[in-house]
Amino acid sequence: MASPVLLVIAHGSRDPRHAATVHALTARVRSLRPGLRVETGFLEFNAPSVPRVLERLADEGTDEVVALPLLLTRAFHAKSDIPSVLREARGRLPRLRIRQAEVLGPSPLLNAALEQRLTEAGIMPADRASTGLVLASAGSTDPEAIAVIAEIARELRHTGWCAVRPAFASASLPRTEDAVRALRAEGVRRVAVAPYVIAPGRLPDRIAAGAEEAGADVLAGVLGPSPALARLLLNRYDEARVPVAEAMTA
Repeated sequence: MASPVLLVIAHGSRDPRHAATVHALTARVRSLRPGLRVETGFLEFNAPSVPRVLERLADEGTDEVVALPLLLTRAFHAKSDIPSVLREARGRLPRLRIRQAEVLGPSPLLNAALEQRLTEAGIMPADRASTGLVLASAGSTDPEAIAVIAEIARELRHTGWCAVRPAFASASLPRTEDAVRALRAEGVRRVAVAPYVIAPGRLPDRIAAGAEEAGADVLAGVLGPSPALARLLLNRYDEARVPVAEAMTA
């Protein structure tokens, strides 16, 4: 029996770097698991749209799809937008079994991807004791999503950083520049900013601008197509497909 198709659902952006990064990530997923069919669909701005991909798969005779939100927290898109799109698709394509996987975070693999980007930016393990870290996410109005980012910041504080503060590019406070300045006010001499976002775009650019404005010493890159992130996508796919197999044999 063929494995379910993995459909990675990205938000989409007018910034061409966003889609390019998403496609680079899905290409890495394919390289880690040859033979697995991996498709990409976007909620807006980019093509193909999620409904269009699902229609094409149904037309080709695909039986099962695992729809994986390319999201770091369970906020509005994971709780509302994506379930709505998938629910509508199930109504139109009753022969296509669609299961929504969990969002990516939190996960130790995301922390590993974050650490990789910080290392690439020049932060070595020995530097952490004298470096403050700003964990800068896109931001959300969802309390659950904000709480997740705050908890990740607390966990990172126990991995050797002298201080860690969360920050948000939109919807929530503090902003990146305010978190950098707060660390300076506490006497932290070196500050690194780690964007907790997957792909470039308007909000990651806002994080970078805030880091520059406040004089952060180090700005890491977005998580992008890191090996750890690609492995995490496969983990979420595997977790979602197990109940499908169990339901078919029940």
